Amino acid sequence: MVQEPQHLDDGTALDVSIVLPVYNEAAHLEAEVARVRSAMDASDYTYEIIVIDDGSSDNSAEVASRIEGIRFIHFLQNRGSGSARKAGTKAARGRVTVWTDVDMTYPNDTIPQLVKELDGWDQVVGARTTEEGTVKALRVPAKWLIRKLASFLSGTKIPDLNSGFRAFRTDVARQYLNQLPVGFSCVTTITMTFLAGGYSVKYIPIDYAKRAGESKFHWYKDTRRYATQVVRMILSYNPLRIFMPVGLTLFAIGFVKLLVDIIGRHFFVAADTILILFAAFQVIAIGLLADLVTRATRNRNELPPASV
Repeated sequence: MVQEPQHLDDGTALDVSIVLPVYNEAAHLEAEVARVRSAMDASDYTYEIIVIDDGSSDNSAEVASRIEGIRFIHFLQNRGSGSARKAGTKAARGRVTVWTDVDMTYPNDTIPQLVKELDGWDQVVGARTTEEGTVKALRVPAKWLIRKLASFLSGTKIPDLNSGFRAFRTDVARQYLNQLPVGFSCVTTITMTFLAGGYSVKYIPIDYAKRAGESKFHWYKDTRRYATQVVRMILSYNPLRIFMPVGLTLFAIGFVKLLVDIIGRHFFVAADTILILFAAFQVIAIGLLADLVTRATRNRNELPPASV
């Protein structure tokens, strides 16, 4: 079910579309929408607010349906925050789409400043300066490792990989909506997709508050999904970033082992040396083949990046 805003006509060109995924946020949904609206009304931007209820088990859908002047999308069952964000982005009419949450953690009163930072960039991400999530003893080091892995694979420093507070060009994001997963790792993927596609991503520091209500993050399942999605996205765009270092490392080990066999064993080459060199050849060959496939299947009609 979609409830259209009363103050806008269909097809109206807007500056900003603000996508708010909701799952059991009835207690503070109205307050967050009011905070967003107040900030946007004080700015020079034309905007719309899109609330997507992701099959909430509380009365979030009822609360959202009572809020005037928003677009309301209602999922009858829980599909995941990624599905909600994808649906909101697909429905967006603004040239810029903003993703944020309604759990009181992100500084939603600064959305106009976030949009302003997008000038000359393809995506701007609010990089959190603190970690307020649950299970911090395990969550913080896991996210640090994944962030370092993503930075290495993409060749770009990423201060916050999975921040849910971001603004990006709507037309660019729509090219990749079919690649976004249904869960929390959707925000990870949109960062990696832009970087892999050659688009610019800017990071600005933001404050991050303690969430209202109960966290939906599962430290093990969602951390595993983050790591899997990072590797999957890089394999889709730059597989040599993974295969080439592994292959060359195996080759170096095999070559040293070959020299040891030739010098120390009177030209008797051990079977494990041959296996290592063969493994190196296979890894490099698979990487080159994967790179060829990704280049051959890449969308040739991608939009040009913004000029910084």
